[in-house]
Amino acid sequence: MKQFRQDNRLMGLGAAAGQGTGVWIYVILFLLGLAVLVPGITQLPPIDRDEARYIQATKQMVETGDYVDIRFQSEPRYKKPIGVYWLQSLTVGVTGQGAEAPIAAYRAVSVVAVSLAVVALYWIGLHLFGHAAGLIAALMLAGMFGAGFEGRLAKTDSVLLLLCIVAQGCLARIYVANREGQQAPGSLAWVFWIAQGAAIMIKGPIAPLLSALTVLFIIIFDRQRGRAWLTDLKPLRGIGVTLLIALPWLILITWKSGGAFWYEAVGRDMLGKVTSGQESHGAPPGYYIITYSLFVWPFGLIAIIGGTHALRRMFTDPRMMVCVAWYLPFWLVFELVPTKLPHYILPSYPAILLLGGWFLGLAASEAPKPLLWQRILHGFTGFGVIVVTIAFASLAVIVPIYIGGSFSFWSIPVVLLSLMACWFGLGFGLELAPVRRVLVATLAATTAFGVGFSVILPQVDEMWLSRQIVERFEAEKSCPDSVLASVTYHEPSLVFLAGTDTVLGGPDSAARHLLDNPQCAMAAVPEEDAPAFLAALSASDARAEGSEPISGFNYSKGHRRSITLYRIVGQ
Repeated sequence: MKQFRQDNRLMGLGAAAGQGTGVWIYVILFLLGLAVLVPGITQLPPIDRDEARYIQATKQMVETGDYVDIRFQSEPRYKKPIGVYWLQSLTVGVTGQGAEAPIAAYRAVSVVAVSLAVVALYWIGLHLFGHAAGLIAALMLAGMFGAGFEGRLAKTDSVLLLLCIVAQGCLARIYVANREGQQAPGSLAWVFWIAQGAAIMIKGPIAPLLSALTVLFIIIFDRQRGRAWLTDLKPLRGIGVTLLIALPWLILITWKSGGAFWYEAVGRDMLGKVTSGQESHGAPPGYYIITYSLFVWPFGLIAIIGGTHALRRMFTDPRMMVCVAWYLPFWLVFELVPTKLPHYILPSYPAILLLGGWFLGLAASEAPKPLLWQRILHGFTGFGVIVVTIAFASLAVIVPIYIGGSFSFWSIPVVLLSLMACWFGLGFGLELAPVRRVLVATLAATTAFGVGFSVILPQVDEMWLSRQIVERFEAEKSCPDSVLASVTYHEPSLVFLAGTDTVLGGPDSAARHLLDNPQCAMAAVPEEDAPAFLAALSASDARAEGSEPISGFNYSKGHRRSITLYRIVGQ
């Protein structure tokens, strides 16, 4: 506890400095978040498969005016609650273009959410560790790959990240204040429960699970005041507020779906992930250790150094206790769940970013000497950061050549910026002040991301089969209201780009589609399905003509496709 009070004095100067700066620091961090995330959200086509499913379901809400049910074409989509669809519908409505709004309108929700998450993390770090540590943590969040990637996709994870940071920040401040014999602002408890209710509407039980695991860890390991602080959370009234937010739509969708929402969302999606590797995403324990250096790149080493030192001090410093409780049990639980994707534990990463900010904010004389197990872990993590850097630099060169067939000169700055971000992220041989060092790494990393997402990837036409098909369809269709049928190639991005009425099926269904509307209908048929498709037309004495084949790489399946657009001729 003596060390905790000493750190408070050291970091208190930073906190005072941060408070003296006023609101402008929050505005600048928010604008920084926007600046580093906006590049690419307009140029990058819809990403298969999850993002395309989300935006198509939102598009159908706008088209039909039904903001209770969630559907992809005629099929119900009940894997997640409705919150993000409402937010996307709101930003789409702001454009005034309705269902024809560009994809950037859907992605704006994630961009704003991550930008606000950067602000929220600074707010937490300021109150727990001081201005410098909070600023470092916020800059690392703005610059890490996981936030840069998810912040450009129109899905749930960016909004969930924001709400988890807000909820966990309130929880942390209440706990630390109680441990210090102080009274936390009463509004924190209400904000905590409001964030929980909103998070349930975004992605079900993830945020409540994160907070519950945090509380359970503290109860078990805090030897001084394991439970005394829980009354400051106002649990009974708070749970009522959470239910007030989440229950109305849950009741409506239960009624409208006849209970199918619960079967799909809980029975098949959530429990399916817990009991088996769902949708080919199964992986053994240790998966998140391997993907850590990727998702937190280029700041994995800074964060892990702070995290390991926090483990040694968590019994004497409540700030360390709450940050370790935020990260460790959530990570362990998801390591045990069979279904794994890198972004599943994104809500836990802010905790170790805060600890990384705290560690960098210490004076050199105050930094504890690492033990052997720490040096080993730090060494492996640093190696992981280097491996990811080499992978990013290599992909920037290889993807345009292997998939697009040509070298992109934009790959050169991406390679150089990636190396620069790695160097400053690792900090070897540098004597910059911590905030400046992290700021340079963030700007280098986010500029590399921006070039990659806004220039290199969008220009590799072969990656975007759906875009190619729809561009050809729009150029060659005979009628303004022509509808496209697609054989075998059933990626949701095609439905979003070509229209909700797009027919997905086999050769026979595509043939029937053309026969039902021979003047206007068209079909996209892969090379291997063409004989069966043409035979089905011949059986009805119809003949089809195909245009120049479209060649591309279906990245969601991992193989190349050659697809031809057909129309009926001679009728």
